[in-house]
Amino acid sequence: QVQLVESGGGLVQPGGSLRLSCAASGIIASNNGMGWYRQAPGKPRELVATITNGGSTNYYADSVKGRFTISRDNAKNTVYLQMSSLKPEDTAVYYCNAGVVVAGPIRRSGNYWGKGTLVTVSS
Repeated sequence: QVQLVESGGGLVQPGGSLRLSCAASGIIASNNGMGWYRQAPGKPRELVATITNGGSTNYYADSVKGRFTISRDNAKNTVYLQMSSLKPEDTAVYYCNAGVVVAGPIRRSGNYWGKGTLVTVSS
């Protein structure tokens, strides 16, 4: 029974920071490409960041480069998304995904999703 559980969302002011966590069970996170997606109301779900199964190469959407960092703790089987310098346009439900592949033009999500955690950036 594969399960991904996101946590860490909440309300923050513009310029603030949050760290999201994705706790995995039923799979080994280090053996999978892991990613974070987000979806704002009325908008398509978009890829935010990925970390390879080897953990040596990360991908970031242009909109979050320099502000977000994806990482993994193998001992805890958990993936993180550290978000800094948050903007109102970062407001969305953030989803963890296991099995994502990013290679050149390829942007392919995996089969396993968490239920999401809401991030609201507002004064």
